[in-house]
Amino acid sequence: MDLKVRKHIYFYGRVQGVGFRYYAVQKAGQLGLAGWVRNCYDGSVEMEVEGAEADIDQLILFLQNRTYIWIEDMKVKSMPLQGEYGFYERDDE
Repeated sequence: MDLKVRKHIYFYGRVQGVGFRYYAVQKAGQLGLAGWVRNCYDGSVEMEVEGAEADIDQLILFLQNRTYIWIEDMKVKSMPLQGEYGFYERDDE
């Protein structure tokens, strides 16, 4: 069994207005990941995601392979686990 990790990620590039949050919520749910995703005022997308590292990697790869999404850069840092359930879209920056 994979150990759970939690990551805080900022995605930069063409990541707003292209279905990024929608795809993230759908795929994270399929993978059993927990956390949230939201647009930032600077045009980036912020995400906190918790689950098996291989599943988080699979989510990121899935997002990178969407037609209109173009991830130029990511800033990733590890965080303590929060024991959250479900993955949702946040609006509150």
